[in-house]
Amino acid sequence: MAQSLAKILVHTVFSTKERRPFLRDRSVRNEMHHYLGGILNKLECQPLIVGGVEDHIHALCVLGRTCQPAEVVKEMKRGSTLWIKQAHPDQQDFAWQTGYGMFSIGFSQLDQVRGYISDQERHHQKLSFKEEYRLFLQRYAVEYVEYDERYVWD
Repeated sequence: MAQSLAKILVHTVFSTKERRPFLRDRSVRNEMHHYLGGILNKLECQPLIVGGVEDHIHALCVLGRTCQPAEVVKEMKRGSTLWIKQAHPDQQDFAWQTGYGMFSIGFSQLDQVRGYISDQERHHQKLSFKEEYRLFLQRYAVEYVEYDERYVWD
């Protein structure tokens, strides 16, 4: 086969440093989501939806054929941090947490995950980010032996 093809859907989740509510302002949050989508586009990782609340984001995208997951997240965090500090001088303390979660999803889950991300505000009226993330780790069978919770919440 002369052509290399891939279509891998991934759901990425990461929070602000110490889950501080840096993205409380809805217009700044929306700008951040659009900016992160632009970074994904530049990396040739087609964004399907980027959303979240004041202390974390969710990004659903098609992972680019030549992209490495850690590099994608690194560029999302690096680029968006530089952008927000330039665009919003009052956000000089802004930072993302060190870690992240990236989970593959099947095409049959696409609409469900897209809806989940678009409904984050209502969802987080009932559930904290920590509770949500623990459920993701369970749902995607990330075992306790694979992570140390002391380092998940920086």
